[in-house]
Amino acid sequence: MPSLTPDWSARHCVLTNARRTAALINALTGTPPPTAGPDPETVAAVLREYGETGPLRLTAQEIGRMRAAAMLLREVFAADHVDTAAATLNRLLRDQAGPLRLTSHGGATPWHPHLDRDDDAPWDEWLLASSCLALAVLLWDHQRPPGRVCASSTCENVFITQGQGPDRRYCSRRCATRERVAAHRRSSASHDSP
Repeated sequence: MPSLTPDWSARHCVLTNARRTAALINALTGTPPPTAGPDPETVAAVLREYGETGPLRLTAQEIGRMRAAAMLLREVFAADHVDTAAATLNRLLRDQAGPLRLTSHGGATPWHPHLDRDDDAPWDEWLLASSCLALAVLLWDHQRPPGRVCASSTCENVFITQGQGPDRRYCSRRCATRERVAAHRRSSASHDSP
């Protein structure tokens, strides 16, 4: 079942797992919206990008359950205040995660925490549990929501907020540029009209 990335420093793992969460939410629910449902190969590619090494033959049913889990996790990113994000995470941890445990996947990896019920948990359970753990640690560490939904009117992707500097509003430079250009055009049009 799912594995973690090769770099085992706790801070790096948390951030990597949180970024994986955002990438999976986007692959399963983001922009552009999947027309016939999320593509299993796209989801598998995200998992591989974030360190999954095992065989990935995701079924339509597994993808559907992962999409439902991603929709629940999206609520954390939509939270506009730390208290709302924390309440959402607490609800997900209470309703969707198992007890905190340590695993080494039978000696195949260094010891690390899991909140899913066992090392062979289904993908959706693993996604919810591992994501809640990473997002909860980021919230705890930074005392703010761990991510956001892109502020672009044409994008629904989520992203992880972190680091110093001003809060990001957009998932990418592309979305930020598109919104600045649209605002400039609106401003120019209003100045040009009588």
